[in-house]
Amino acid sequence: MKSHRLWDIFCTVIDNHGDLGVCWRLSRQLLAQGQLVRLWVDDASALAWMAPEAQALPHLQVLPWAAASQHEVLQTLAPADVWVEAFGCSLPEAFVAHGVATRPQQPAWINLEYLSAEDWVPRMHNMPSPVMSGPAKGWTKRFFYPGFTADTGGLLREPDLQERQEGFDRAAWRQQHAPDLAPNALLISLLCDEPAALPQLLQQLVGMPHHLMVTPGRPLAAVQQALSGMAVHPRWSALPYTHQDGFDEMLWACDLNLVRGEDSLVRALWAGQAFIWHIYPQDDNAHHAKLEAFLEWMQAPQSLRQAHRLWNGMAAGEWPALSAAALADWAASAQTARQVLLQQSDLVSQLRSIVMSPHAQHRDGVSLGQHLEEPAMLNAHFP
Repeated sequence: MKSHRLWDIFCTVIDNHGDLGVCWRLSRQLLAQGQLVRLWVDDASALAWMAPEAQALPHLQVLPWAAASQHEVLQTLAPADVWVEAFGCSLPEAFVAHGVATRPQQPAWINLEYLSAEDWVPRMHNMPSPVMSGPAKGWTKRFFYPGFTADTGGLLREPDLQERQEGFDRAAWRQQHAPDLAPNALLISLLCDEPAALPQLLQQLVGMPHHLMVTPGRPLAAVQQALSGMAVHPRWSALPYTHQDGFDEMLWACDLNLVRGEDSLVRALWAGQAFIWHIYPQDDNAHHAKLEAFLEWMQAPQSLRQAHRLWNGMAAGEWPALSAAALADWAASAQTARQVLLQQSDLVSQLRSIVMSPHAQHRDGVSLGQHLEEPAMLNAHFP
């Protein structure tokens, strides 16, 4: 059984850049392990800054979502060994119908779900899901749930992550990006939507040595709105968009990281610095239980739990003091969680194991050698 496979990864960009960010990290890790990837996305514009290297990578093609419904395009493509639906998106019906009509056996079909620490996740992870209707009726998908425990799908983690972190010059980064930062001042990164406690945080920063680094887009707009009602402003600067490795380095360099969504939460955990997570809100407040489950898994100190609840509008009260003792407790909690996670198998390794297992139906398709000998099949040009 060949270990090199062709993966079709489908991504719809629903909010901000997290969906595409996760799918790109998944894609580049698969590529680094000798896999071939077609990334289908409805809005790939953020890759221009998130992954400027994407266009030059061999064995990768980034394709417009709409092309998966075009018969003339589908006819040119080599059959993939794996289909991945990221974050519950549904594959275009024309794409599925073409696959059913042109191949004798289904590919490994993975539904890559959202990240959660809730207790039902291990029960659902790796469960088969029969397709009950449509052109693929009778085929089977398999749920894949990322998670924080060994009985889930794990987290995205590059094999060289620890090596990169150990070789990172934190002092040089801080000197380059915040040259006037006092030795005892806090360097804080901000990636958020419109957190309820943002005005309280900004007000507290006015009275302490700090520098706040604000990422572009909604975080910058939220800060500007909050500052409009303040007579005295904290010390802050607006950052440009950066690629994923640059984002990681910012998290490594800062003393406190205020992050948003799933991808940046995982990167904050790997950074091992104090952090607060702005979780994606849901209309029925299901995100409240999701956040509490994560804080419980992390065994977060009470002050960190309260900061999360205030930041996410789940409680009212006074923003906790960002004292040296509190930040040390928060960082220790993150570092303990990081050490636990480093002992677990990473997401890509587990995903590949499932795809390779006898339980995951797939069609061997053409060999890697054939893929490489017929680049037009992988790298078709679209009108």
